[in-house]
Amino acid sequence: MNDKKLQDKVALVTGSSRGIGKSIALELAAQGTDVCVNYTKNREDALKVASQIKSAGRRADVIGADVTQKSQVENLVRETVSKLGRIDILVNNAGIIHFSDYFLDSEKEFLDMFNVNLMGTFYCTREVAKYMIPQKSGKIINIASVAGIGISETGSTGYAVTKAGVIMMTKRLGIELGPHGINVNCVAPGYIKTDMAGVGKTVEEEAKQEKRVAEITMMRRVAKPEEVAKVVAFLSSSDSDFICGQTITVDGGRMNFLSRSA
Repeated sequence: MNDKKLQDKVALVTGSSRGIGKSIALELAAQGTDVCVNYTKNREDALKVASQIKSAGRRADVIGADVTQKSQVENLVRETVSKLGRIDILVNNAGIIHFSDYFLDSEKEFLDMFNVNLMGTFYCTREVAKYMIPQKSGKIINIASVAGIGISETGSTGYAVTKAGVIMMTKRLGIELGPHGINVNCVAPGYIKTDMAGVGKTVEEEAKQEKRVAEITMMRRVAKPEEVAKVVAFLSSSDSDFICGQTITVDGGRMNFLSRSA
């Protein structure tokens, strides 16, 4: 996409102060997009991402908002439109995971994942759609996980359920918003080397997991956040104008490899 098909577009990327969200924000900026960098807690990291976007010659704004809070989402979207003029692209990236034994999992941990991963996507999409419908265009990309399709570690049942919900929401929102010229699609990454992937693990445990995942992946390695970001950029561009309600896996062939090995 060297011809910058995203030139002068405006994107809102939730949870973009680090990890996959950060890579998405930077990739969109590299393709000519102005970006609202959203964060929940770490404003300092969000400001660093915004600084990188500005260094790429694009506009950036930093807005703190908890996507589980309807009023904060309303303000997030309103402020993005006020400061950047419009919203052409929404990336629902904000997400959390709690690893635990299903039988010992607390209700709070499950509800936290449900509220961030699923309700956050619901609130943000509904609010942004109010602006996209009148302009008769828009790209909405939800970040799910292969865990929501069928591949998951033990101890992450709650996470898998919420990501499966995101995938189904993508299909249903495609039906609701497609007639308005809005494409809704989903990216389902496999194991990606980020801070979130290492939650609750020692350095040794994380390295061991990466090695194990690589061994059951066709490409024999784990992915980098930038590889997810490039797929999001494609789905944000006019090249994806006739793609709607779809889920693209970015897992190095891991799902097919396991199916072949079964």
